[in-house]
Amino acid sequence: MVKGPSRSGWMAEAELFRDALGVPHLRAADELGLAEAQGRVTALDRAWQIEVDRWRAEGRLAERIGPAGLEWDRFARRIRLAETAERAYDALEPDDRAWVDAYVRGVNAGLPEGRRRSANAPGGEFATFASVDVFGAEAPEPTPWPAWAPLGVFLVAHVLFSPFPNLLWRAHLAATLGDEHVDRFTPGVPAAAGSNAWAIHGSRTPTGAPLLAGDPHRLLELPGVYQQVRLACPEYDVVGLAFPGVPGVPHFGHTGSAAWGITNAIAHSADVFRERLRDIDGRVEALGADGWEPVDRRVEAIHVRDGASEQVVALETARGPVVVDGPGGCFSVRLPARVDADLGFAAFRRLLRARSVADVASAFERWVDPVNRVLAADASGDVLRFTAGRAPQREVHERRLPLDAWEVGADPGGTTDPAASGPTPLPPPEPVTSVAVDANERPDRPGHDLGYAYPSSARARRIRTLLADVHDASPADMSSIHADVLDERALALVGRLRDALARPGAPAPSAAGADLAALFFEWDGNRGADSVIAARFAAWHSALVRRLAAHPSLAPLHAPHGMGAIFDPWFSVAGRVGDALESLLDARALGIDGRAELVAALEEAAASEETTAWGDRHRLHPLHVLADVPGADVPRMAPVALGGAGDTVRCTGSVPGVTDAGFRGSVARWVWDLADRPGSRWNVPFGASGVPGEVHFDDQLAAWSRGETTPIVTDWHRLARQEDPWAG
Repeated sequence: MVKGPSRSGWMAEAELFRDALGVPHLRAADELGLAEAQGRVTALDRAWQIEVDRWRAEGRLAERIGPAGLEWDRFARRIRLAETAERAYDALEPDDRAWVDAYVRGVNAGLPEGRRRSANAPGGEFATFASVDVFGAEAPEPTPWPAWAPLGVFLVAHVLFSPFPNLLWRAHLAATLGDEHVDRFTPGVPAAAGSNAWAIHGSRTPTGAPLLAGDPHRLLELPGVYQQVRLACPEYDVVGLAFPGVPGVPHFGHTGSAAWGITNAIAHSADVFRERLRDIDGRVEALGADGWEPVDRRVEAIHVRDGASEQVVALETARGPVVVDGPGGCFSVRLPARVDADLGFAAFRRLLRARSVADVASAFERWVDPVNRVLAADASGDVLRFTAGRAPQREVHERRLPLDAWEVGADPGGTTDPAASGPTPLPPPEPVTSVAVDANERPDRPGHDLGYAYPSSARARRIRTLLADVHDASPADMSSIHADVLDERALALVGRLRDALARPGAPAPSAAGADLAALFFEWDGNRGADSVIAARFAAWHSALVRRLAAHPSLAPLHAPHGMGAIFDPWFSVAGRVGDALESLLDARALGIDGRAELVAALEEAAASEETTAWGDRHRLHPLHVLADVPGADVPRMAPVALGGAGDTVRCTGSVPGVTDAGFRGSVARWVWDLADRPGSRWNVPFGASGVPGEVHFDDQLAAWSRGETTPIVTDWHRLARQEDPWAG
C-alpha cells in the first residue's frame, strides 16, 4: 500500500494488484485516492502513449517529434483543441473537477518512473525520443500535466470521429463530380469505422441473466487505444476498458450489478459551414445571416524540434473554428463540446456508481460527443438500448453537405440555428426482451436515425443470424461471434459476377477467368487467414476497385482537395470507391458498365496464379506516431496473419485497391456476464503494457488474432499484489 499527501490535505491510499496478463487492479480507500492511483498506474504502463496524446491536445507534437508532427499541430491549433478542453474543465462541477484533478496528480506522480521504464526498455520510445542523432536536437524538458489534460486527451481520441471530415469530402465530391452524384457515394463510411455490440436477454441464457458483448473498431495503434483496468473503492468495484490518459471506463464497464457498452451512432453531431471571409484593414469578418460579423483571429507559433518555427492563423467565426481556408473553400465546424463547454465528463463518474440499467441511462444523459448507441443490462434481468449524446436539430437534407453560413436562420431552406433550437431530443430507452444488435447500420427505429451516410449493414445482419442459433448463450459462446469471418458483402459481389457472366450476349471469359469464377461460385464467403480462395477474391476485389477508381468519369475526384493533409484519408478515391462499390457498379449515368468491369477485373486477377492464403496478404500493420520520423526506432512485432475483413464481424479492415494490410479493426473485445462477473471476458490487440519488450506488451496478440477472449479474474486472492506498487 502506498500513502501520500494530496494538495487538499487528505491521505491517498491505494493498492495495486496485477493478473496474469499484467492488467492493473486498483483498490483504494476512497474515490479520489482511486482516481489518483488510476492516473499513476497509467503513467507507469502507458507513459509514452499518454504524453503523445497530451502533446496532440496542446498542438505541440512537432515540438517533440519534429516536422512529422506539424500537420496535426496545424489542425489542433485551428480547431482550438486545448482551449476547448480548458473550457470544459473550467465548467466541470466541483466533484467532477476534484476527480479529474486527482487523476492528474497521479499521472504527474507516475510519469518520471514511467519515462524511465520506457527509456530503459529495448525499443522504448523515450530512448528514441532522447536521441539527438534521430531528431537533430535535444528533447524538450518534460513538463507537468495541466489539470485539463485528460479532457484534451479524450478530445484528441474523438475529434476526428466527428462527421465533419465526411462533410468536407462530400463538398469536394459535389464541387468536382457534381452534386447529382454525391449520393452515389452513400453509404460512404468505411465498413471498419464503427463497432459491434449485442445484448442477449436472460430468457436466452441458462442462468436467466443477460449477456452483453461487443468490440469497438478504430485504427490499430501501438500501444493499443484501450486499457484494461479494475477500479475498486468502498463506493464501487468496476472492471472495464479505459482510454489511457482519461479517468474511469466511459465506453465499456461492469460494476458487478450493471454493465454497459457502446457503438458509434454515426450521427450528424457537428455542423460544417461554408464561410465567406473578408479583411478590412487587418480585421477579419465573416458573412452571417444578418450581415458581416467579427471573426476572432489569433496567430500562434508552432515550434518544431530541429526545425524552423511556423506561424498558424487560427480563425473562429460565430459558428465555430475555421478548419479549412484554402483552394477548396473556407469551412468552419460547430462542435458540441466547444459550443457547450462540455465533453461529457459528468457521465464518467456517474457510470462507475451505476447499480441498474436506470442508473446507466441516467448517467448517459450527461453524454455529449460522439453520439453513441448504448446497450445496458443489470443483474435483475433488465436490458435497455438507447442513444446518448448531442446532435443539432437538422433535417436529413441539411446533413448532406456543408451549410452556407450566410443562409443560417433563413426560412426557405428550413435551416434552423442550432444554438437557438438546442440538441435533437432523443427517444427514451427501450427495453430488450430477446436480443439487440448495434453495428453502426442505419437504424430502423424512429428518432434514432441522426446521420446521413452509414456503413454497410452486413455486420449487423450476420450477428443477428448467429444469435438466432444461440438459445442457451454462455460468455464462451460469444467468442464464436467475435471470431466470425463470413463476408456477406463479398458473397453479394460474387453474385453480381455470376449475373454478369450469365447475361445474354455476355462474352465468355478466358479459361483462367472461368476457373477463377467457378472457385468463387463454390466459395462460402469465409475470410479465414488460411483460405486461398479468400486471397484470390481479395485480388479480384482490389482489381475491381482500382479499375473503377481509374475510370475516366471519376477523374475529377483525383484533383487536389485543398483541405489539408490531415484529411487525406477521407479523400482516398480508392477507399471511397471501395466503400460505395455496389452503387458505382450501377452508375450508368457516369458511363460505368459495372458488368464489364466485374469481368475485366476477373481476367486481371485470373492472370495471376497466386496460391498464397489470405493471411499471407492480410498482415497486421499497427500504426505508430514515430513511423513518419526518419531514423526512429519504431516498436515492431513478428508478422501476424489475419483472418476477417472490414465487413466481417471479426473486423480487420484494409483498403482494397490500395493495401491488404490490416490497420483498422477491433481494438478490444468484451463480454459482460450479469449472472456472475468473473464469467465475463475481454481481450485487447496487444497487451496491458505500453512498454516495448516487456512480456505484457503483446502477450494478448495471438488470442486477439484468433478472435478469442480471456476470462476476467476478480478474486483478489488470485491476483498478485505489488509490494512496491509504483516502482513500475
